[in-house]
Amino acid sequence: MTTVMDWHARTGRSWADNYRLTDRSFASLTERLLERIGERDGNSVLDIGCGAGQLALAVARQRPGAQVIGVDVSPDLVTVATERGTQHGNASFVLADAETWRDPDFSPEVLISRHGVMFFDDPPAAFANLANMAGQGAQLVFSCFRTPAENPWASEIAGLLKLPPSPDPTAPGPFAFANPEHVRGILDAGGWRDPQFEAVNFVYIAGKGDDPVEDALEFFQRIGPAAQTLQTLEGEDRTRALGWVRDWLVEHRSGDLVAFTAAAWIVTASR
Repeated sequence: MTTVMDWHARTGRSWADNYRLTDRSFASLTERLLERIGERDGNSVLDIGCGAGQLALAVARQRPGAQVIGVDVSPDLVTVATERGTQHGNASFVLADAETWRDPDFSPEVLISRHGVMFFDDPPAAFANLANMAGQGAQLVFSCFRTPAENPWASEIAGLLKLPPSPDPTAPGPFAFANPEHVRGILDAGGWRDPQFEAVNFVYIAGKGDDPVEDALEFFQRIGPAAQTLQTLEGEDRTRALGWVRDWLVEHRSGDLVAFTAAAWIVTASR
């Protein structure tokens, strides 16, 4: 389970420090998500759980006449996003929780997110808040992971390190929105209609360059489901675990890449 406090603390700092690597890992999904966003009209755009700002800034470039606001609970990520957006006068970033945040002068017509909606403490309340701030006919477009079994970059490393499964698969975390029926119930309770789920498989790049295995090994020690466990191991336990992970990454190396198939939903709905 990943909580809001985690994003305020170590998790947020780690993602902020390594935003280039996370942007790289999601690159092909981001392209597809931008295509779907581009199919929706609107000059006021809200990026929910905007992270380091890549998606919001891409939309700001595509729509120079639009106002784009990104909201995130991590101070470190908002700082990075703001720094990245200094050349984009139509994009701004706010440190806040989209579950409760409101701006009386802003009513989004398009609400977007790249894997930022699965961490709400109370998802129905969060989506109700988003619906209430949006205008009638507003469009929602977000991505989220499908099941761990469909994402070997997560399930296989969890098996290697014998990480216990979550007792509640819908608890806040990267796979909380894997079940479409669960998500339909959340959106319906929040006032969003006609949800559609597009299954997207994409290339999840974990390592790249002259030594992509070591690059990927560093990546998984910083980001992802095994990062906290690997960071806490010491001595022989750490050496042994890193050896298991390194051997696993070698199996997934192709030239200068270590990459995995990843599975996501792109979910769309309307207000």
